[in-house]
Amino acid sequence: MDDKKVLFRIRDLKKYFPLKKRNPFQRETYNVRANENINLDIYEGETLGIVGESGCGKSTLGRTILQLYKPTSGTVEYFGDPANSHKPVPLHQLSVDQLRKYRRDMQLIFQDPYSSLNPRMTVGQILTEGLKAHNMLDKDPKKNQEYILSVMEQCGLAPYFIHRYPHQFSGGQRQRIGIARSVALNPKFIVADEPVSALDVSIQSQIINLLLDLKRDHGLTYMFISHDLSVIKYISDRVGVMYLGVVVELAVTEDLYAFPLHPYTEALLSAIPTTDADHKREIRTLEGDIPSPINPPSGCKFHTRCKYATEICKEVEPELVELRPQHFVACHHPLVDRKHALF
Repeated sequence: MDDKKVLFRIRDLKKYFPLKKRNPFQRETYNVRANENINLDIYEGETLGIVGESGCGKSTLGRTILQLYKPTSGTVEYFGDPANSHKPVPLHQLSVDQLRKYRRDMQLIFQDPYSSLNPRMTVGQILTEGLKAHNMLDKDPKKNQEYILSVMEQCGLAPYFIHRYPHQFSGGQRQRIGIARSVALNPKFIVADEPVSALDVSIQSQIINLLLDLKRDHGLTYMFISHDLSVIKYISDRVGVMYLGVVVELAVTEDLYAFPLHPYTEALLSAIPTTDADHKREIRTLEGDIPSPINPPSGCKFHTRCKYATEICKEVEPELVELRPQHFVACHHPLVDRKHALF
């Protein structure tokens, strides 16, 4: 990835959500540690997949990068300012008013196509709202309507949808409206927060192919969040695996699926169903429950469920290190001696 331009540089990112005190005499403040010490580069034009179990901090990471949640600590630097592309913009230091300048560059596709659209607004009003907020509307109403219709066409929406309300559409059509709302602002970066998990399988492939077409036509960069490893494999250029708020493995998609180095990744991949009767593999089930993010275990957060865990795993937190070219893993006992691929 040395030849690619960095769009976001995230260093030591933490996001804690403080819990309310149960009583006025409680001295200690407890936090939900949603993200912990995240170090990540997102390259221009790539699709970075983020995968992990529910509650591991995937969505929080995406929203913290977009500054919808302010980081507890750490830095989020943005290199997409056309005025000075070589000097990073420290998003974590900007005020709400200062961030407004960069909001149109960074958009979000929500998971739920039902609750993310205003039921009192037509499709035309929904798509126009962002343009109005960022002063992107032309003085000529006809040109504005032509632009909205062109965006709708790109996203597979018929022209006569423009005067209809969200309740008149199916789930897949509503998700297309949500995608069109983001694309209308001509952004550089989109966080797709599980955009297909609420849809039928037949509709999922249509939405995924739409996102790939938009990426090609508009030069978009995606962070694609999902718990579906098959979807992640299809759409992503690189994949980051998260567990209890930390990135435990990061690699190019083909390398990660062929040679997983972290025991957690190995267990996730082994659980993917296959229709190939000749390709038999052992399903490595994970024992125990996910620890509480309020009081995570010391050392490696995965050691309570890892069959390879030793004393060092309980005491020392592993760092994310590069063991293969562009393949990073945070593990004291990585699976480097694997000779056969899982896939």
